[in-house]
Order: sequence, then structure tokens, then C-alpha cells
Amino acid sequence: MTLHTEQTLKVNLPAEKIWHILDDYSRLENFALTIKSSPIVGDIQTGLGAKRLCTFNDGSSLVEEIIEYTPGEGYTMALSEHAMPLKSMQSQMRVKAIDAQTSEIFMSADFVVKGGPLGWVMGALLMRPMMKGVFKKLMTGLAYYCETGNVIEGKMPSKQALSHLTI
Repeated sequence: MTLHTEQTLKVNLPAEKIWHILDDYSRLENFALTIKSSPIVGDIQTGLGAKRLCTFNDGSSLVEEIIEYTPGEGYTMALSEHAMPLKSMQSQMRVKAIDAQTSEIFMSADFVVKGGPLGWVMGALLMRPMMKGVFKKLMTGLAYYCETGNVIEGKMPSKQALSHLTI
């Protein structure tokens, strides 16, 4: 049974600026705390069919492939080649303009956990809330990186450094 989770973050940044960073598909490590590197796998740099190998700080990894792509708006990725207790997972990243200087960043995931009913319970009670927290940090890191150009390394910037970014 598929589980779903999503998170949105409204930020004081133009959507075009955020999209410019999101569309640079090989630079996830610039704003994602837990990602050490995310090089492109294959010849497609961005857009439909682009793949990146996400290596986490703990040495584990996964591949994300863009399976749906809307320029200037967002994409859907399928995850593969991972050791997580998942049968499947797709995630989305989108950005939408609210006005010329503010936008909404959206992330979601649809996933199926291994292990039958027990796996589903684990997914619903543990994995879904954990993913929401990861999404919020990733989107906050994205906004910070978009505004400052400073790479997120080791820990999130202070609440004070982030306070003016979110609505």
C-alpha cells in the first residue's frame, strides 16, 4: 500500500531564482545537509531522463531519475539502487510563484515500504514524519543557498539567519 507525505515552504525569493538552482540537477549537495555528492550519471544533465547518484554523508547512496519534467516548475523523480526498506519511491520537487518576490516550494513522496502490513505501519508511523522533517530542512537549505550562495555544510544555519527567508 502506497504512503504519501508532502511539505510546502513559502519563501521570500522569486520562483525563477529557485528554479535555476533546482534545474542544476547535479548540485543537490549544495543545499541538502545529508548529501555528500550528487553527480550526474549518464549523458543527460537535466530534464527528462537525467539521473544523479546521491551519496549520503554516511556512505550510503541512491539514484534519482527524472521521470516527469516541467521546465520552470518542477520534476518527479524515481528512486532506485538503494538499501532502504522500500519497494518503490517517487518524489516531487516543485516551485510556484506567489508574486514577483515570493514563492512556494513543494516536495512530496509516494512510497511503498517492504514488509507487508508491519512495513506499512513502520512507514506510516516512522518514515512519513521523518521524511517531512527532511523535506523541510532540504527546502530551507535550498532557500538559504538561493539567497546567499553559501553551501549548507554540516548543520543548518541559525534560525536568525533563516528568519527573513520564510513567510
